[in-house]
Amino acid sequence: MSMGLELVSNLLEVFTAEDPMPFDHPEGDPWADFREIMRIEWKMEFSYRHVLGKYSKFFIELANKRFLATECKNCGKVWAIPRPLCADCLSITRWKELPGTGVLESFSVSYFVPAFMKVETPYVLAMVRLDGADTLFTHQLRNFGESTDSIRVGMPVKVAYATEPVSHPMLLMWFEPA
Repeated sequence: MSMGLELVSNLLEVFTAEDPMPFDHPEGDPWADFREIMRIEWKMEFSYRHVLGKYSKFFIELANKRFLATECKNCGKVWAIPRPLCADCLSITRWKELPGTGVLESFSVSYFVPAFMKVETPYVLAMVRLDGADTLFTHQLRNFGESTDSIRVGMPVKVAYATEPVSHPMLLMWFEPA
C-alpha cells in the first residue's frame, strides 16, 4: 500500500484494472494511466424534501380515501395516473373522482425485490383499467390469497387504502381483488 493510503479509513483495496479490450488496442492501452483503482466503502444517508407539485391533490385525496384521476377539458380523456396536461392534446386537465374499482389488465409477479423496498414477496405489480378511466394505473396488488395462482387477467379489483402511517404517500393505496 502506498504511503498515505493508511489515512483513508474506509479503504477496501487498491488494484490495477486490466484493459477489457486488449484486442482492440494493439498499439497499447489508451487508458493505461487511469487503470489504478481505489475501492472504498462509503456509507451515505440522505434525506430529501420533495414537493409533489401539481400531483399533490392526488396524494392528499388518497389520504382521504378518495381516488382522483384527471380529465381533459378539451378531448375528454380521463388519465389515471393523473396528468396536469393531456398528453393527447396538451390541454390543462381537471380533477375527477373515480369509484376506485376496475379490471386487472396485466400483472407481473416478483419473488425477489430490492431490500430497500421493504415489501413482502411475492410482490405483484398490477396494471389496472379503473372504471371511468381511459388509461392504465400501475400499482401493487395485495391480499390475493395464499397463492398468485388466483390472480387472473380480467379479474375485478378495487383500490384499498392504508389505515396505518406510511413512509411515502404512494403507499396510501394499493389494489386488491374486489
